[in-house]
Amino acid sequence: MLRIDDISYSIAGRSLFRNASAAIPDGHKVGLVGPNGAGKTTLFRLIRGELALDGGSITLPARARIGGVAQESAATRDTVLDSVLAADTERHSLLAESETATDPHRIAEIQTRLADIDAWSAEGRAAAILQGLGFSTDDQQRPTADFSGGWRMRMALAGVLFARPDLLLLDEPTNYLDLEGALWLEGYLARYPHTVIVISHDRGLLNRAVGSILHVENQKLTLYTGGYDAFARLRAERRALQAAEAKKQDARRAHLQSFVDRFRAKATKAAQAQSRLKALARMEPITAPEEARLHRFTFPQPDQLSPPILALDGVSVGYEGTPVLRQLDLRIDQDDRIALLGRNGQGKSTLSKLLAGRLDPLSGSIARSSKLRVGYFAQHQVDELHLDDTPLTHVRRLRPDEAPARLRARLAGFGLMEAQAETRVGALSGGQKARLSLLLATIDAPHLLILDEPTNHLDIESREALTEALNSYTGAVVLVSHDMHLLELVADRLWLVAAGGVAPYPHDLDSYRASLLSGEDGREPPGNAVAPSRPSPRRGARDRILDLRAEVRRSEERVEKLTAMLDRIAGKMADPELYDNPAEAEKWGRKHAEATAALPRAEELWLTALERLEAAERGA
Repeated sequence: MLRIDDISYSIAGRSLFRNASAAIPDGHKVGLVGPNGAGKTTLFRLIRGELALDGGSITLPARARIGGVAQESAATRDTVLDSVLAADTERHSLLAESETATDPHRIAEIQTRLADIDAWSAEGRAAAILQGLGFSTDDQQRPTADFSGGWRMRMALAGVLFARPDLLLLDEPTNYLDLEGALWLEGYLARYPHTVIVISHDRGLLNRAVGSILHVENQKLTLYTGGYDAFARLRAERRALQAAEAKKQDARRAHLQSFVDRFRAKATKAAQAQSRLKALARMEPITAPEEARLHRFTFPQPDQLSPPILALDGVSVGYEGTPVLRQLDLRIDQDDRIALLGRNGQGKSTLSKLLAGRLDPLSGSIARSSKLRVGYFAQHQVDELHLDDTPLTHVRRLRPDEAPARLRARLAGFGLMEAQAETRVGALSGGQKARLSLLLATIDAPHLLILDEPTNHLDIESREALTEALNSYTGAVVLVSHDMHLLELVADRLWLVAAGGVAPYPHDLDSYRASLLSGEDGREPPGNAVAPSRPSPRRGARDRILDLRAEVRRSEERVEKLTAMLDRIAGKMADPELYDNPAEAEKWGRKHAEATAALPRAEELWLTALERLEAAERGA
């Protein structure tokens, strides 16, 4: 069992933990969550003994091995498979010793221990882990130096999983994984034979791979049973209760203080006033919880363009004359919400760059609306920010004529407040850099917003804010993400990038997830294949269904907007002061009549769209 007893720790005069305690039984899988800067990564360093506690203690079973990913694997001529095998240092040293040992007793001990740790199946286990994290059989035989830093982070993760420490500490392990790798890791962690603590902002992983949530807040640790959704519900209930109790106490304090203020100077009431002053002093303050640190994203809204805003006809795209994707026939309208699915290396990022105008087609034609503006966010762009400049400087570079107050307002709309606006970018957190990159990508109010892994480095509250902003956004959205929660809430069209083509995916995300976990790649069986090039009758029917789904969504949104409008108008008309101005009252009366008449028509259109969709799905 991992025991954390009354620990205290401060850094640069700021207290991160004060008398914090928790106990995690052996074999438990725990998600470590909390606001950015609360001390999650610091807690890992304290557990590993890299930092000295100010007070309290952290204890583990004797000889327990702690493992984690501190940095990417080194770029060497060793193969990927060999670098992972070397991560099990005991096996590695025993095998080396077995080649030189001459004492029969020692040789026997070595062979017994190698059998105990299942050394002879090691290559198969290491290869399976690498396969799950996206390394093909050929990749596993390539030198580690052939791979980028992100891929070498995957190697380091594979190494620590292969070594199977007694306590596995993982800090944002999905940041360098695609959707397939993230789903594989969820299953692996759920089956892991020892204790796991994982810092993650991936809601899916925190719901499916762990059984408890350890929450860091206000310098304390609280262990909740269940996944993230259960934790969020229980915490919301506790926060509501705490807020109610704080409100009651404030009222009680105000009442007592009022008595003291009125009667302190009166001789006949002096004793009672003193009594109430003592009661105020004894009253243990109940602090109302802070509002959730939900920094909203404020996307500027684009003007409307006639559909389609972008269309591809027979397009092939790739690098140095070699196509990655061929014969693409695709169309994007301004109300589309498209998620790109497909295994790593199939061309999702290539398609994103093509749509963003970052790659030219090798053949075929692309028709773009003459006024089309495209915003593009890719993970690597966070690393391309000018580290010595401030966020304010970045925005001023794009809007040199805007007033400083307006530039700061833009930054504040993306959660970069006064303190961050003048901070050197190199000193910002990963989440703050991602927010700045998102601001720069959307500053021109693009009609088409392409986001390639936008949630890396964003905490859960920020991911929820991004989801809300995207759903309110009136431009088209193309998403590549390993965050299934984001895809489920935003995307209403799914495109599968596979086998050199792109085609509508006819099922839902749950089906896609099941296909990946079963070892498939999400494509239709050969007899029902969706051709990635020219439309087939089957593909035409699917496109029709997708168009009808979009129409249903638009109709539903119209009903929701009209309903909300009626509520706002009714609230306005309930204000007696409105009728002091007859012209204004008449105007609001007309608005109410128009919205009241429009709502039944909108509901009828919605029902008609639903009926057409149901008929199309039955006939598909």
